[in-house]
Amino acid sequence: MTDFAAPLADLYRDLHRHPEPAFEETRTAGVAAARLRYSGYEVIERVGRTGVVGVLRNGEGPTVLLRADMDALPVHEDTGLDYASTVEGMMHACGHDVHVAALIGAADRLAQTRHEWSGTVIALFQPAEESGDGAQTMIDDGLYEKVPLPDVVLGQHVGPAPAGVVGAHSGPAFAGANSIDITVYGRGGHGSRPETTIDPIVLAASIVLRLQTIVAREVAPQETAVVTVGRISAGTKNNIIPDTASLGLTVRAFSEPVRIRIIEAIERIVRGEAAVSGAPEPRIHYAQSFPVMVNDADGTARTNAAFRAAFGDASVLAPGAVSGSEDVGILAAAAQAPLVYWILGGADAALYMAAAAAGTLDSDVPSNHSPHFAPIIEPTLARGVDALVVAARAWLAPQSWEMKRGEIRSL
Repeated sequence: MTDFAAPLADLYRDLHRHPEPAFEETRTAGVAAARLRYSGYEVIERVGRTGVVGVLRNGEGPTVLLRADMDALPVHEDTGLDYASTVEGMMHACGHDVHVAALIGAADRLAQTRHEWSGTVIALFQPAEESGDGAQTMIDDGLYEKVPLPDVVLGQHVGPAPAGVVGAHSGPAFAGANSIDITVYGRGGHGSRPETTIDPIVLAASIVLRLQTIVAREVAPQETAVVTVGRISAGTKNNIIPDTASLGLTVRAFSEPVRIRIIEAIERIVRGEAAVSGAPEPRIHYAQSFPVMVNDADGTARTNAAFRAAFGDASVLAPGAVSGSEDVGILAAAAQAPLVYWILGGADAALYMAAAAAGTLDSDVPSNHSPHFAPIIEPTLARGVDALVVAARAWLAPQSWEMKRGEIRSL
């Protein structure tokens, strides 16, 4: 989309129609790069394969990094929108199109108001958040050799809260996650003669049931953890016992000791059930991994205070810790900078309130990764732009700022 005078909502609709998977976000990256150049940013493309970074230098002052992720999900859209995905089996089911559009709008507004602030703004469009390796890939590609080291990393994630509200949770805010692929081996044969086989389907079923005891019996009640088996596959025909079965797990926890305990329990259960079944040693493969995302306490307080001053107390929510995962913390950790990452509401407020009153939020308000997930365009986009600008301005200095970079961390 090249009409730079078009409303931001039109840009958002265009992005929503054209979702792209992890590390294939070339069209989205091209849109972001063109918009940043139009707003006067220095633009660096293909950072971490498809990442885009814009830098706006505006005198002495702190360096603020604003981040948006770009990738979509392999989900068939079922929203019924007139701007629904045109890519079969792919949609922006996690709102990254909102993130991109909002950051483009915020970057332009900061450029237009540069007479009011001093410092450096970095607008970063990151690939492959969903696969958990986009941020690290940008770091490994020399991100902080190409752009100034930020004093703070800021960002937002749209979710099924009422549109118009924002808010950040201090401390561990998004769960750490591991994606685990397990293959168990048996001995195949005819379904009429199970005694001649080692049935991997029965073995897999036993593992699934036993895994449910980890959170209930091995994690303290005051801790939060999730163990979900999201995939199980085996066999080709009703009367054939296969040689193998495979399971796909996701693990979520808010502390490293709990995560380690869960993983140790999974390995013990999988190997133990295989041994009891007389089966060979199973294969346990660790795929995606996300660290616990921790919001800086002082930075969160500063940002939430800026939100309250700009939007009013009623528009700032206390989201609590989120069991979903994010890799934005890797960008902050690599820079040794504080992170503040907040929730941006995207649900129709009237629908949300009615569902909350009826106790039907889970069924009536689609959440991220659902084929029905579709944030309303307004006031979601306007508040998303405003939130990024307000948060950035809470860190950027007025034109009279003369402190050195090292001093900003103690503010």
